[in-house]
Amino acid sequence: MRSRFRRYYLPLMLLSVSAVTTTANGARFMQNFLEGMAPVVRDSDLWPWPWLAGHPDMFWTGWSFSTALLGILLIHEFGHYFACRWHGLRATLPWVLPAPTLSGTAGAVIKIGTRIPHRRALMDVGVYGPLVGSLASVVAVAAGFVLSVPAAADAPPALIRFGAEPLTIRLIHALLVRWDPSIPRFDNIAPHPVLVAGWIGLFITSLNLIPGGQLDGGHVLYAISPKLHRVMTNVLPFAMFLAGAVLWMGWILWGAFLLVPAMRHPSVPEEPRLNKGRMALGLIGFAVLVLTFTPTPFYDSSLMYFFHLEPSGLAFR
Repeated sequence: MRSRFRRYYLPLMLLSVSAVTTTANGARFMQNFLEGMAPVVRDSDLWPWPWLAGHPDMFWTGWSFSTALLGILLIHEFGHYFACRWHGLRATLPWVLPAPTLSGTAGAVIKIGTRIPHRRALMDVGVYGPLVGSLASVVAVAAGFVLSVPAAADAPPALIRFGAEPLTIRLIHALLVRWDPSIPRFDNIAPHPVLVAGWIGLFITSLNLIPGGQLDGGHVLYAISPKLHRVMTNVLPFAMFLAGAVLWMGWILWGAFLLVPAMRHPSVPEEPRLNKGRMALGLIGFAVLVLTFTPTPFYDSSLMYFFHLEPSGLAFR
């Protein structure tokens, strides 16, 4: 019974709670979108429950954000899951973690219950999640741009300002504008909640592809070169602490995360060696990191800015 609970009921319970929390946040994003505003313009947008208590009929308007975001997370984790099954590894179904965050979730994970037998399996398990997750995020971003509208002329400034757009978003926007010139410019857009979900999906993809520890990118790099993985894992935390000081405070948390002993990568046998196809997969994975990464996911959020030591950045409204 305990095994059945862990295998089936726990993932379903977590997914159900996450569906509620992400739909609640999505409802607040949708209300702001309908008014031609940024996703977060007031403190109440960060914690939508008091607003929903007074407007319970608005809850279901958050379904588009919730469906898009949970779909991206599940596709990402099932990429890992099916890679595990392909190699005969025991793995849990995806656990989608509800949390009081901007999105209503802390992401999703699977737990692998058997030792990874060789680096070919490690490459597959590490890379397929972010690859399929990034494709799902691209679809959401494209649909989100099509659904977005120009910002209202009297729209208040955003409380949380999205930072520099990753290359993926810029490329998708450039292609869509050639197809439909009416799609709003970056500096004058009320983003549809599906676009917000796609942006979060790309952000999660880039975080997972950081080449260190036991992150997806760490698995990929270890499969290619354990020595280079060890160097990157030792260097990255300090680079992230510096980035947290000048770019985004969240990098400090991720740097500390990489220093946790549980993030040390276990030894994986080298044989059979990676073939050319899997080496290419690893390079594609790091290309996705370049395309989805942004050093400043949110403006005005560095440690220096917090202590009033730097000027404000430019906003992506």
